[in-house]
Amino acid sequence: MGKTIAEKILSKQSGKDAYCQDIVIANLDFCLGQDGTSPLAIKSYEKMGGKEVYAPEKIALVIDHNSPSPTESISSLHSLMRRFAKEKGIRLYDIGSGVCHQLIPEKGHVVPGDLVIGADSHTCSYGAINVAATGVGSQDLAAAMLSGKLWFKVPESFKVKCRGKLPEGVYAKDLILYLVGEITADGANYMSIEFEGEVIDNLSIEGRFTVCNMAVEMGAKFGLMKADKKTIDWVKGHSSRDFEPVFPDEDADYSKIGEYDLSKLEPQVAKPQAVDNVCPIKEVENTPIEQAFLGTCTNGRMEDLRLSAQILKGKKVNKDTRLIVAPASREILLQAMKEGVIQTLITAGATLVAPGCGCCVGTHDGIPSDGERVISTANRNFKGRMGNSKAFIYLASPATVAASAVFGKITDPRRVL
Repeated sequence: MGKTIAEKILSKQSGKDAYCQDIVIANLDFCLGQDGTSPLAIKSYEKMGGKEVYAPEKIALVIDHNSPSPTESISSLHSLMRRFAKEKGIRLYDIGSGVCHQLIPEKGHVVPGDLVIGADSHTCSYGAINVAATGVGSQDLAAAMLSGKLWFKVPESFKVKCRGKLPEGVYAKDLILYLVGEITADGANYMSIEFEGEVIDNLSIEGRFTVCNMAVEMGAKFGLMKADKKTIDWVKGHSSRDFEPVFPDEDADYSKIGEYDLSKLEPQVAKPQAVDNVCPIKEVENTPIEQAFLGTCTNGRMEDLRLSAQILKGKKVNKDTRLIVAPASREILLQAMKEGVIQTLITAGATLVAPGCGCCVGTHDGIPSDGERVISTANRNFKGRMGNSKAFIYLASPATVAASAVFGKITDPRRVL
């Protein structure tokens, strides 16, 4: 019987002829932690008796969630990370470097066929370039730093076929919001989703990262895509590592297969307080918003900033609305400055914050007030996300966020494109 991408990668990394439901101990190609999870991982590592990490070049720590530090207590955690990284020879991406899920592929640390873990739930983003990547807890990261291995239950696989061509004004974020709404928040629990079809083929690599980033919002272990020429060219432009893409066999066994015709898809919005509470934009259009946020590991890339600047050029952010922009990395910020994108956004009235997670998590930047409505390009809108349990968060594409910022209410971007 043939194998899926997940079965092949876990078989290769474990040295076992593995199929779904098997338990394997697999070698890891890379692992990472961010400042919300790494301090606990470091303390767990020390409790485990750790002296040296298994391979310093295969580990990275990223300070992105609270960047720069907003409090004395967080500053001490950052110091712990810096000290540990220096002692162990681990690469540390300090404040202003960017979001971990942009930096790890951008800096060439992961390539097609890799098995990767990260102490952050959206590590599944790297599936966009054919990497089996998943989020884990801090203690799992500690064990991985010590041994270079982790146990896995080989997941069942779910093939998601995306047919047709996305209409004008509809983007990767609309696609994944729609799929989350259809499949639901627990519709792919502990499964490996393989995204394929004409719509995926036509997405940029940036758009593919957006889609795989939110596979976890359906409960998935992995979100994976095949490596085509577009993927291989992108990876070769970012990494000097050799790699071998992994493809599913024609006779691979899938527990679920879903086929979606997206040729008539409209812009989508996830309403508070659940990511799968999704509707076409017309159902919430004209809802007033007090804050708009452009950024995160889902939509803080050049493609997203360019599109937003295109909409905002020559316009102003509504006087009753705040627009906050957080580029996903320093490299993206520099490129956006070079192209004049940042100047356009700031001239329109946007506020720029450091490359990183910005106000997505809600630890410092841009915490909304009670009762305020926020439209965001982030991946989560749970109660209390962004730092206030009495605020209401809507998720949408960068185009929708930019258009909404201009009018001060949720606005279909097709009206201004």
